[in-house]
Amino acid sequence: MIADTTVRSRMLNGVVYVVLVLCALVCILPLWYTLCVSLSQKAAATAGLVSLWPVGFNLDAYRQIMEDAKFFKSFWTSIQRVVLGSALNYVIIALMAYPLSKSAKDFKPRNVFMWVLVFAMLFNGGLVPWYQTVKSYGLINNIWALVLGNSVPMFSVILVLNFFRNLPKELEEAALVDGAGPWYMLLKLYIPLSTPVLATVTLFSVVYHWNEFFNGLVLMSSADHYPLQTYIQQMVVNLNVGLMTEDQYKRLNELSNQTLNAAKIFIAMIPVLVIYPFLQRYFITGITLGAVKE
Repeated sequence: MIADTTVRSRMLNGVVYVVLVLCALVCILPLWYTLCVSLSQKAAATAGLVSLWPVGFNLDAYRQIMEDAKFFKSFWTSIQRVVLGSALNYVIIALMAYPLSKSAKDFKPRNVFMWVLVFAMLFNGGLVPWYQTVKSYGLINNIWALVLGNSVPMFSVILVLNFFRNLPKELEEAALVDGAGPWYMLLKLYIPLSTPVLATVTLFSVVYHWNEFFNGLVLMSSADHYPLQTYIQQMVVNLNVGLMTEDQYKRLNELSNQTLNAAKIFIAMIPVLVIYPFLQRYFITGITLGAVKE
């Protein structure tokens, strides 16, 4: 009986390991294929001859990128967006989550604000009113249009306020006895104890601001102001060649090269791949603790 149980356990573990390996391959293979295409000859990539290894290994695509001023300009725009947007998200999330984590007895308008927060998370005003609002503030072709429009991530606020509510109330009571005020408790007590969930929502903000392309497409009328993902999206989008000028057609030929496109896409993935390992250890803890309410 014990032997049969051991065999079954080992078989089950083996099945789990196989499934996990397959899931890992599903995630890794697209990245590896993109890298292989970027390192292959143009003819081989265009003919679809590249599979899991570069064909005609070369670095021509990356050399061309080094000469593409627009790519680096859009890269810099995305870096600014990530830094400004993530910092603003961090501040607003902490300032909103702290009072909303209190009971209605301690913060009387809490329930009203919570209903507004949940309603805003489920519904929005529509694309046209959103665009008109941004335009009325004079933010078209401005980096702040990409930052301010998403400065209040409602889901992250709810995640953090639930984490705050799960912190021991005795800590706050002890701080009150010692004469601590709300600002002191937020900065010296709540934020230091909430590193896992704050790191998690910061990761959400970084990934969102880096990968989002639609806002840049709508709010930036000039390609010179595009963030990186909008630039890449426009680079691979299907265009009507018959309506293009000779210069536009020449530019399209340059941008539609598969090896060059793959190299740009791979470079665009690197910052998130670099940041994620540093925040990954907080990710599961932050999601688990912030998603449960007493």
